[in-house]
Amino acid sequence: METNVVVGLDIGGTNIKAGLVDPAGRLLKSETFPTEAASGRDSLLKRICDIVLQMKEQAEQDGRRVLALGIGTAGYVNAKEGRIGYATSNLPEWTGVPLRQELEARTGVPVALANDAHAFAVGEAWIGAGRSWPDFVCVTLGTGVGGCVVLDGRPFYGKEGYAGGFGHHVIRHDGRPCNCGQAGCWEQYASVTALVRQAAEAGIDVGGSAKALFDEARRGDERALAVIDRYAEYVAVGLVNLIHTLNPPAVIVGGAVTAQGDFLFDRIRAQVRQRCMPVYADVAIVPAELGAYSGLAGAARLAFHRLSEAGA
Repeated sequence: METNVVVGLDIGGTNIKAGLVDPAGRLLKSETFPTEAASGRDSLLKRICDIVLQMKEQAEQDGRRVLALGIGTAGYVNAKEGRIGYATSNLPEWTGVPLRQELEARTGVPVALANDAHAFAVGEAWIGAGRSWPDFVCVTLGTGVGGCVVLDGRPFYGKEGYAGGFGHHVIRHDGRPCNCGQAGCWEQYASVTALVRQAAEAGIDVGGSAKALFDEARRGDERALAVIDRYAEYVAVGLVNLIHTLNPPAVIVGGAVTAQGDFLFDRIRAQVRQRCMPVYADVAIVPAELGAYSGLAGAARLAFHRLSEAGA
């Protein structure tokens, strides 16, 4: 019996994660490809189409049919128009690409398009840490800081699709310059990039690895512990701003540092409790559950939404 599936893609500056996903959220096949973004817009579009074709062929060999394509991509996505509103140099020539239109024409299936942080949040809402709450806030700590407000299991996009730029909340008006043009942005203090920099400023050589810093702290290194305590404080300051503004039942935090579990999260929770007004004290702060699969799963979920909206 033929099974209907969708292709999910999570497009980053370094890698593209691709997978076949069924309506229950099961990842049936997955593969990771180098993005090779430096080759430019047209090459990347062709690469995406080749990956989708490969996934469709694999599905057909297993008696399955691909009905739609879901994409979570780095950059600011205009969800209404289905185009890339803005992308950094990590994806050259990506700004302005009408990605949904291009891919629907080339692949022959409906396409759902979202920013990677929005897709991450949708994945967690569907089959991850967010499934206990219809509404929550998602924050991703990585090279920068991103996020999403989820309402009834779906991302809140804002006027054009750019909602969720939490990393550019200013937490220090006289702080570090940010690549967005402001100074003192949250991501200059709470991203993993910032954590590694903070370790270097404290004279700790971790070789660019946040995990190495945590390893030192777990062994009792007082300098490493001090850096992590300070980092937890920076993370908490931004979370408190979001909690006071949005009053969510939960904040789900994603990114590689979530692998540190309660060693980090207990510090963040303590700082949030200390800084929040009492009426917000019961908000849950939990790590994401799906890891590297979150964005791909969310992209797939949005593809199923796209089918539903198209009356399929």
